[in-house]
Amino acid sequence: KQWYQRRVRGVSSKPRKLRIDSPEPRTTIRMSSQKLTAEEEVLLNDFSKSVPRSTSILFHLNALFVSATPIWLFWRIQQLELDTYGIMFAIVTLVSTFLMSLAYKNVKYSLKHKIAQKRHAGVTAEVMQQVADASSDMKKTVKKEKDDRVLFKKTEVADLEATHFSIFYNNALFLFLVIILSFYVLKNFSSGANYLGSSVTSACIVAFLSTGSN
Repeated sequence: KQWYQRRVRGVSSKPRKLRIDSPEPRTTIRMSSQKLTAEEEVLLNDFSKSVPRSTSILFHLNALFVSATPIWLFWRIQQLELDTYGIMFAIVTLVSTFLMSLAYKNVKYSLKHKIAQKRHAGVTAEVMQQVADASSDMKKTVKKEKDDRVLFKKTEVADLEATHFSIFYNNALFLFLVIILSFYVLKNFSSGANYLGSSVTSACIVAFLSTGSN
């Protein structure tokens, strides 16, 4: 009995504390948003058919002008009165303007890369000459910066040439088709049907051919 009491006294009356290891805090890895370099932005713009706002306005104004040109032709030669055919003139002009603007964008997109390749050697020589003629600080320009300058200059030249040539090519093709259709193909139709068919058909052909140039 005494031995049992000694054993009981030896047991601590304090409850044991269970040790629970707290889980390690999870480390959250946040990926910092990496900004595109200037070269990557230029390359993305090259592969995109979207055009700047200024170029879009230029395209729409030129498309509106060339689409409205047949109105003068049929008003002066075919004697279509503006007050009688004014609504048809407006609708056909808007449809042709949309199709011509689309053709401008498509042709510019396909020509821009071809022009950039042809102008690469000339643009590179021009940029290197500018760097050589600059101050001593500019002469220390690293190769990466020189390549960026060449890329920007080449893109600028190709974009300008492609824009102007696209407008000239599509306008000339549209007016040529209007003359052929109105004076030869649809000459036996009424004046109103002649205008409608020649203008809309010409704009559709120009827009269709522009998709094939891609």
